[in-house]
Amino acid sequence: MDTSYKFKKFTYLLLEWNSIHNLTGAKSVDDIEANIEDSLYPFRYIDLPERVLDIGTGAGFPALILAMEYPDIEFTLCEPRNKRASFLKFASLDIGLDNVKVVKSRVENFSSEPFELITSRAVSNTRRLLDMTEHLRDGNTSYLLYKGGDVEEELKRVDIAIDFDIFNHGKRRYLYIKGVDNDT
Repeated sequence: MDTSYKFKKFTYLLLEWNSIHNLTGAKSVDDIEANIEDSLYPFRYIDLPERVLDIGTGAGFPALILAMEYPDIEFTLCEPRNKRASFLKFASLDIGLDNVKVVKSRVENFSSEPFELITSRAVSNTRRLLDMTEHLRDGNTSYLLYKGGDVEEELKRVDIAIDFDIFNHGKRRYLYIKGVDNDT
């Protein structure tokens, strides 16, 4: 199944589930396509990892979309809400995404070896995300956080040394933090 077909299949699955379970504010094909583009955009600017953890995946943005685009990357989707985790499991099986593992858990309670990349979209502020995932990173872990206009204010509250870039696309700000070290 080619990637564009997977995106279409995902779009119609999400529209169907969303009409019953209200998983996301994306209520039309155009809305979902815009979210797909938003999910993919920053990956052109970062080093591709082998293992990704996505926090609070919700309706699949960005991690389920990224898993469709990058089948050689292993994605772990951490989603605490039952209906969203159920949708993610169903969609990944229905689309045939062998590179996806869905974990129904809060990230603070999830245990794993460190990930190369941790992603999140609209979950929490940067400092809190770094704190919540300290046990899931090492000195080689990077972060890709899908943010809004207040990213500079959030960065002022981060009390560890970080090396970062910010990419802009429309109203979206993508914060790419490279190699957070727990010892700083």
